[in-house]
Amino acid sequence: MKIDLLNEKPFFIAELYEVLRDVIDPELGINVVDLGLIYNIEAGEDSKEINVTMTLSTPGCPMGQFITNSIWEKIKSIHADWQVDVNVVWEPEWSVDKISEHGRHQLGLE
Repeated sequence: MKIDLLNEKPFFIAELYEVLRDVIDPELGINVVDLGLIYNIEAGEDSKEINVTMTLSTPGCPMGQFITNSIWEKIKSIHADWQVDVNVVWEPEWSVDKISEHGRHQLGLE
């Protein structure tokens, strides 16, 4: 699939965020986007490369590898010929403030 990222990049990135809503944190039962774990998604302008910058709820998250693998697999399922890198960072530190309004509602925090 040929993508004109110069003109379509915002839609392409939005599509990736939407696809990642299917990746559920198995401990909390909420998708990684609404949980606030996805910090940034970038797509190469001249290369077929997608970089996801994310965090986990805790450094010792027992489901961390499962979540990062699920993110990679979900993106590869729609862009199989693209290089996908999922990078876990610890700064800024995740907190409940990063949960979206929809996620807060799902958790009963509002």
